Amino acid sequence: MPAAMAEPLPSRATPALSRLAETARGYAAARSSANTRKAYASDWAQFQRWRRRKGFDAAQPDPQIVGLYLAASASGEGVAKAAVSTIERRLAAITAAYRTAGTPLPRQDRHIMDVMAGIRRLHARPPRQKEALFAEDILAMCATLPNNLRGYRDRAILLVGFAGGLRRSEITGLDCGPEQTPDPGGWIEILEEGALLTIRGKTGWRQVEIGRGSKESSCPVRALELWLKLARVSHGPVFRRVREQNTGVGSERLDDKHVARLVQSAAMKAGVRSDLPEAERKALFAGHSLRAGLASSAEVDEAHVQRQLGHASVEMTRRYQRRKERFRINLTRAAGL
Repeated sequence: MPAAMAEPLPSRATPALSRLAETARGYAAARSSANTRKAYASDWAQFQRWRRRKGFDAAQPDPQIVGLYLAASASGEGVAKAAVSTIERRLAAITAAYRTAGTPLPRQDRHIMDVMAGIRRLHARPPRQKEALFAEDILAMCATLPNNLRGYRDRAILLVGFAGGLRRSEITGLDCGPEQTPDPGGWIEILEEGALLTIRGKTGWRQVEIGRGSKESSCPVRALELWLKLARVSHGPVFRRVREQNTGVGSERLDDKHVARLVQSAAMKAGVRSDLPEAERKALFAGHSLRAGLASSAEVDEAHVQRQLGHASVEMTRRYQRRKERFRINLTRAAGL
C-alpha cells in the first residue's frame, strides 16, 4: 500500500472521507493475489524472526542486513536453505513490506544487488518444468475417477483445465456468471458451439474458447454441463467442495491446490510415465501439466495457443511446448556435417 494511504486521516475527517480511505485500502490490498499475499506474509515473518535472533533492528530498512539475510537463505546458515526463485520472492516480500510501511528499501544498493548477482551465478539451476499431459493421458486419468459427484467434478476440472490451457487458480476461480461473487477469477457462458470463459489472468482479462469435443465421453463442455446439472450449481463458484458420502455440494469455492493434488493422484492411478520410480513420477505432475499439455499437443498456429494461455509473448508459450520443436530442424546437417 502506498505510504500516503497508510497515514491516519486527520481527526476531523468526515465519515465519507473515512469510508473512501477504507475503499482505497481495499483496492491497494487487491493489487496482488491472495496466494501472493499469503506467501509475502510468511516471508516477512521469517525475516523478522531471523533478524531478532541476530539482534538486528529491522524497523528501518538496512541493505546490508538484507544482504546478509539473502546470503543466509542461499547457504542455509541460520535459516532454511532456499532455491534462487524463493530467495527472489523473499526479497520482493521484504521490499513490499518496507514500502507499505513508508520506508522504502533501496534495492539498488550494492549490498543487495551484488549478493543477489552472486547467488544467481552460483546457485541458479535450469527451471524444473512439469511433465506435459496429453489427450490420451487425460482420458486415462478421467477413466480412474468414480461415477459420483466428486468424480464428475474432477473430470470437468481435468478436461476444462486441459482444453482451456488454464492455470489451477483460473479453474477454481470460475463463477457461473459475472458479478456473482466479490472477487471472481472469471465466469463461464455455455453456448451451442462450446463454452466461452472470461478469465482474469496474470496479464489481465482474456476470453478462452473451449469447443465441444468429437465424442461426448471426452468433451470438456459436456463434462462441465453434467457437473453443473448433477451438483445443482447455477450461481456462484463453479467448482466447489463435495460433502461426505457425495450427498451434495457446499457453497464455498474449491481451493486451487485441489487441482495439483488431483492431477498428481490421477496421473499415478492411470500409470502415466510408469517407466519411472513412483516418487519421481509424482514430482513430475502438477496443475501446469494441463497447460503444458495443451501447448505441446495442439497442432495449430502458435498465436492461437499464446492467446488461449494468456501469455504476453510467444517466447513464454514456447517454454510450455515440451519436446514439440526438439530436433525438428537439424542445423548440424544443414551446416554440412
